[in-house]
Amino acid sequence: MTDQTPDLVTYELSGGIATLTLNRPEVMNALSSALRGQLRAAIARAVAEARVLVLTGAGRAFCSGQDLQDAQQAGAVDFERILNEEYVPMLKDITECPLPTIAAVNGAAAGAGANLALGCDVVIAAESASFIQAFTRIGLVPDAGGTHWLPRQIGLARAMGAMLFADKISARQAADWGMIWEAVPDDSFAAHVRARAAQLAAGPGLAYRGIKAMLRQSFAHDLDAQLALEARMQGQCGASADFREGVAAFLQKRAPEFTGR
Repeated sequence: MTDQTPDLVTYELSGGIATLTLNRPEVMNALSSALRGQLRAAIARAVAEARVLVLTGAGRAFCSGQDLQDAQQAGAVDFERILNEEYVPMLKDITECPLPTIAAVNGAAAGAGANLALGCDVVIAAESASFIQAFTRIGLVPDAGGTHWLPRQIGLARAMGAMLFADKISARQAADWGMIWEAVPDDSFAAHVRARAAQLAAGPGLAYRGIKAMLRQSFAHDLDAQLALEARMQGQCGASADFREGVAAFLQKRAPEFTGR
């Protein structure tokens, strides 16, 4: 994907689904500066070509977080610069992506890797996967959006415990807590992710974009502002080709063929 190292993030497009795979299995897909740059390029490509984005990892891990050796190559580690200049743009690319995004967590997701997954719209994990807010193990505070997402997903008490103790949270426990959408048996994980992604790829893209926008903004809105946003988004959807097709399909008792417009 770049002239430097073309395979740090692999890209596959099939049936409107762009699958982006973090591809440093020898270091559990640790996030180097080069990988972050390639991931941003892959996301931009998916937005132009696909209807759904799936993010996963190669090998036995999803992502082990920041590559500490990579961060130290220039001497003293300036995490503030790295976060502001590299992580923030990458995370915004994920959270502001107009496509539905699925984190297919195939294995361990630790530190920034866990929070990268949590920034996606839907997290589907293999039952053998786990999530670890590992930052305090090396004397750091959580970053990569974790302090934003986790308390909203599982509540303050559980988020505080997860971050202070840095305990491993199993995929099943994460699903039970509401941290992720679902945990799936390993032997059916890949097929299940494909089926979920295909369902979204065939769905009403404009409505999906509206849902993403409304839910992302809901925490900052009071009820009046959220009701106004709902009305505006519903007005856009009600004037869309997808709505007309959905109604026609319902009346004709057939499956709709949405175009995302």
